[in-house]
Amino acid sequence: MSDLVKGEDGRRRCRWGASTPDYAVYHDAEWGRPVTDDRGIYERLVLEGFQSGLSWLTILRKREGFRAAFAGFEIEAVARFGKRDVRRLLSDTAIVRHRGKIEAAIANAKAAAALDVGLAELVWSHAPGGRRAAPRGYGDVPAVTPESTALSKELKRRGFRFVGPTTAYAAMQACGIVNDHLVGCWVRGEVERQRRAAILR
Repeated sequence: MSDLVKGEDGRRRCRWGASTPDYAVYHDAEWGRPVTDDRGIYERLVLEGFQSGLSWLTILRKREGFRAAFAGFEIEAVARFGKRDVRRLLSDTAIVRHRGKIEAAIANAKAAAALDVGLAELVWSHAPGGRRAAPRGYGDVPAVTPESTALSKELKRRGFRFVGPTTAYAAMQACGIVNDHLVGCWVRGEVERQRRAAILR
């Protein structure tokens, strides 16, 4: 089976991005496009942390619930959450109710608020240097890289939780720090141009 699929619109896209309407919108409009603001980076880190052990589709379909529950992922607001908020979140059916991940999301907001550099600046500083070979199939897409391992270590050093190297790499993919759209995917060229422009800022 090809890792690329031609959609009804005649465009070729990564197979996962054609598997459901929700995935198609996320694949085409968001995944891999550069996210360069602190709030946006924090949101992706939290959602990727919650996704661990679950389908990304589950997280995607609960995303608005997460945004409502976590104050729109405004770092300073979530950093002020306390025990009452944890209890509230544990009873909120619009999100994934996992105490460890909820507490990690709050701890990560506190850690992000305490950084001496912007969260986006810190995360983007781990973008790979030089040119990477574009993936031709899913077998060419790593789960972990030296850069994601370094990012994970740096985030943990600064107090972040639920940010292992795999989660860090998934966030790097989502935020456009790497471009893992496959060769032949209609989005790949657009994403690469946007990614290079973001790195040059």
